[in-house]
Amino acid sequence: MSKSFEKYQKRRLRSSYLSVIVSIALVLFMLGILGLLILNTKKVSDYFKEQAAITLYLKDEISKEQIKKLQSSIDKEAFTKETKFTSKETAAEIYKKENGEDFMNFLGYNPLQNSIDIFVKADFVTPEKMDEIAKKYRKNQFIEDLSYDKPLIDLLTKNVKRISLFILIFSALSTLVVVVLINSSIRLSIYSKRFTIKTMQMVGATKRFIRRPFIWGSIRLGIIGGLIALSALAGFVFYIHKNFPEFNMINDKIQLAGLFGGVFLIGILITWLSTFFATQRFLNLRTDELYY
Repeated sequence: MSKSFEKYQKRRLRSSYLSVIVSIALVLFMLGILGLLILNTKKVSDYFKEQAAITLYLKDEISKEQIKKLQSSIDKEAFTKETKFTSKETAAEIYKKENGEDFMNFLGYNPLQNSIDIFVKADFVTPEKMDEIAKKYRKNQFIEDLSYDKPLIDLLTKNVKRISLFILIFSALSTLVVVVLINSSIRLSIYSKRFTIKTMQMVGATKRFIRRPFIWGSIRLGIIGGLIALSALAGFVFYIHKNFPEFNMINDKIQLAGLFGGVFLIGILITWLSTFFATQRFLNLRTDELYY
């Protein structure tokens, strides 16, 4: 009978440990994802901003040499990320592929123009700066016309600010939820051992002596949970990098190492504090209060 009870207690203890580890791993993984989101918000917003381009339509009479000189001068500008030249022949082929029609058959000539797309650096993608760049090239003698998606630039500028504010608020709330969830898991684990704590206290053990094994045990659970969370987080990072390499998720290794180290240390710190205060609470209770 006693052996059967001991086995039951061990199974119950293992189940309690497992639930704490799983809870810690899950909430730390969530915290890591949130950290990645915060760290890469600018990268993601910059990526979308830099897809916006100013298209310069060139006059037909300018030579290839003049086009090269113009493109070279644009490449040297502080606001230029890259430029792309599209000849009128290439533009006609693109139109034909996209629409399935060859307009040259019934027009007899190519009405399209040679063009240069200027992809602007993210810091310059604002309504005011894009307008300044557009004004500069409207005066150029080689350029007949230009265009860019002004409503899209306005929308990007406004939404990036709103999204950044939302992420900050969401981050604060999520961090609070993470702390509460880990704390609850630890408190439940300590609650199941409240009678053991009180028994040790009654035979003369000091509070520090009683707390020590519980704290070290919880820290070990936090380490295991943290390692599981970091493994899952590493898998998530490599998945994103493989499928969306333009976000450069693994290029900044120092930033990633800081995030992983921070998540791991937070897991240990929260388990240590939660265990300390949970054991302290039961140490301060009277024996008759343990039943409530």
